[in-house]
Amino acid sequence: MRMSSKVFYGSTAATGAFHLAVRRATSHAIINPLTLLKCGQKPSSSMARTYDSALSQLSALQSNFAVHSLFGPPALSASDVSPGKTQDLNALAIPEMLAWLGRAGLATSDLAKLKCIHVAGTKGKGSVCAYLTSILTQSPFRSVAGRVGTYTSPHLVTVRERIMLDGQPISQELFTKYFFEVWDAFTASARAEFHRQNGDKPAATKLDTATEAELQGPATKPFYFRFLTIMAFHVFLREGVRSAVVECGIGGEYDSTNVLPAAAITASVVTQLGIDHVGMLGGTLPEIAWHKMGVAKLGRKCFTRNLRGETGARTMEVIRNRAQEIGAELVEVADQDVETWGGVKAEGIGGLEGSFQKYNQALAVAAANEHFAQLKAPFTTSKVFDDLPSEVNQGLQHARLRGRCETREDGNITWLIDGAHTAESLQEVAKWYASKRTATPGSQMILMFNQQQREAGRLLQVLLSGIAENGALGSKIFDRAVFTRNELDTRAGKEPERDLSVQKAAAEAFKEMCPGKEAAIFDNVTGAVEFAGSTDTQDAHSQKKMVLVTGSLHLVGALLRILEPEAPI
Repeated sequence: MRMSSKVFYGSTAATGAFHLAVRRATSHAIINPLTLLKCGQKPSSSMARTYDSALSQLSALQSNFAVHSLFGPPALSASDVSPGKTQDLNALAIPEMLAWLGRAGLATSDLAKLKCIHVAGTKGKGSVCAYLTSILTQSPFRSVAGRVGTYTSPHLVTVRERIMLDGQPISQELFTKYFFEVWDAFTASARAEFHRQNGDKPAATKLDTATEAELQGPATKPFYFRFLTIMAFHVFLREGVRSAVVECGIGGEYDSTNVLPAAAITASVVTQLGIDHVGMLGGTLPEIAWHKMGVAKLGRKCFTRNLRGETGARTMEVIRNRAQEIGAELVEVADQDVETWGGVKAEGIGGLEGSFQKYNQALAVAAANEHFAQLKAPFTTSKVFDDLPSEVNQGLQHARLRGRCETREDGNITWLIDGAHTAESLQEVAKWYASKRTATPGSQMILMFNQQQREAGRLLQVLLSGIAENGALGSKIFDRAVFTRNELDTRAGKEPERDLSVQKAAAEAFKEMCPGKEAAIFDNVTGAVEFAGSTDTQDAHSQKKMVLVTGSLHLVGALLRILEPEAPI
């Protein structure tokens, strides 16, 4: 008996039928797949239960990029087209996610057992999550915080970075275990739905090989990010996590993580805002702020930075109105208070550098204090930044986040690594790079840059202009530059030529802004790294090199894999 494609819960969105079966199935009672497995339904048996197999299955799920591509002009069928009729994919997101949650055997009442700090924003989300995790895992706080889980995205080297327990990526063993528990739960739920729609008795009906393969495969599973979000919640519940730091993927209101109920939230944070994901969130800061404020919850405090200027005032009006509509208590952290406090300087290799981090630190400290207050053990009272406990300062000093203002010494090369990919974040990178360059004169200066899906030339101009404005570098901003795609290695023999139009455009923009300087183009990061490490005959007197790698987190991830070839994936 062949399984009809109409039964699929999976990735039909790319063809315009956005999870049609999922929407249809939300009207039915959810059968707990964990119960089905316990009652004799066999787990997927055609695949090996190994870590490599888990990674292979995960990679088969539709990517976030494929989801983003849906948010252009909507593709409507002829029967759907009528004057003024539109297709709001955003509005489908949370109902669909709740349906997927149920198919994994979880309910919002289960998630309410967690005590979560929910973090949204355009830039600084990762840093705030790193600071929060570091604070919560300080030894003196463990009796209150309990076990700490952290869910972030994207990852740089290994997907296990996205799900952390007590500040460390989940082990390969645990990842494999919980991946297949969730995968099998989705398979069991799809099998039960298939039998229900066909009027079969599951125990008496043997499915043909092709149907069973489809049930076990990726077509009956949610998108990549949704799957990992549900898996993270499953891990936290199974591993006895009490305190969780949860970062939004995109936006807030319709983000997959926003299935967390108000009962699970102790505090929420909206970090610095910027223009990003325009197709999904809008092209202005007020529009984007509306989405980000979706993480605010009734009766809970939401912390954000008080924005200044004309645009800031309009944006703050949206933020305040949304907080009032939701019934959340908005706490606006003023820049003046943060600057008076001054923040805490990072310590040790890999610490979070950059003067702008004090604003992220302030949001993290305020949210952590509220988290502990909800757990009946705040570490400060009214003036949050006065006389912080030493454990909080230590948490800020020792927070780690790969690929954000990261300095790495490798022989005669100093790598300055930051995955900034918006105009606002590149402005901060420019300040950081200028300060590092001024402090270490005499090195050959090299730029490695990519921005595959954005206006690379415009963002490159933002970076170069910012460096010139923030450092005594004169006209010598970089000696040379290399522009590359994000693929790790050269293309395989039969692989078609890779599109280098973005890289060529960026190289031309660089030559206009830095006349007379070399600009190389590569279709892989390995070649770009070799170029950066080679000797420039025009600067042969300088053997020391300072390489700024920025513009894309995917570029940074590929670089780290090259620099750390023995690191486990």
